[in-house]
Amino acid sequence: MSTPGKKPGSSSMTYEEEEEMQHDIAKLRDQVQQVSLAQKGTEAKMEAKMDDLKTDMNDLKTNYIITCE
Repeated sequence: MSTPGKKPGSSSMTYEEEEEMQHDIAKLRDQVQQVSLAQKGTEAKMEAKMDDLKTDMNDLKTNYIITCE
């Protein structure tokens, strides 16, 4: 099956098609990098919140033990 606008059996891309493909690849790489950075930021925030919750739980346990004694 041939691509419309190309000679049958021709598998080479034109210079313009190659440039467009390279541009699209660069855009996709940038998008992947942005998503990756955003995900890392979200993970760091979640970890910090979990640490805060652990501290709060330990404080509650300590306060409970002190008030029960």
